[in-house]
Amino acid sequence: MAATYLVVGLGNIGAEYAKTRHNMGFMILDAWAQASNVLFKTDRYGDVAEVSFKGRWFVLLKPSTYMNLSGNAVRYWMQQLHLPLENLIVISDDIALPFGTLRMRANGSSGGHNGLEDISRKLESEQWARIRVGIGNGFSRGGQIDYVLGTLSKEELEQVPDLAARVIQGIKDVSTIGIQRAMNTVNTKPQVQKKEKSEGNEEKSGSKLPEI
Repeated sequence: MAATYLVVGLGNIGAEYAKTRHNMGFMILDAWAQASNVLFKTDRYGDVAEVSFKGRWFVLLKPSTYMNLSGNAVRYWMQQLHLPLENLIVISDDIALPFGTLRMRANGSSGGHNGLEDISRKLESEQWARIRVGIGNGFSRGGQIDYVLGTLSKEELEQVPDLAARVIQGIKDVSTIGIQRAMNTVNTKPQVQKKEKSEGNEEKSGSKLPEI
């Protein structure tokens, strides 16, 4: 039987959130579906599409529960597909990482991300893979909500296809060579970072996302 993985891109439903920083997970799955010539269909707890690669199947899920209840969708589809936790991969945004930086982990805490936190709570475990996509922290004190729910800049939007390609390849690598080796490739600084002007935004650790 072919291996199946549930790949969850986190975000909020609705046209008003389509190109916002908090919807990076949705944008990456949209790019994967488009590149694979498949369409999402509305199903229980979200929009779902299926893609294949070298005999592996990937069920792409964009939860319709809104960010803070993402765990409901993930738990339902994990049960429907009868998958072990090691076959779950979640993509989320992260303000603690500079824009364009990726961090793949085999497990870990939510880091203050409400979507990741709800998934851990509903699955009663943190033993599942996640890829955090850096969106930077270009906001002043008290401006975090507006920032993460703000639309990506023109320059940032132009980088999304490359970001998506890196994430997608990383997930494919997980299925073929394992997550430890995949992390060695994914967790590198993107070349585009060298071209950007420094704006003095240092990486923050342990940043707590508000209830969004």
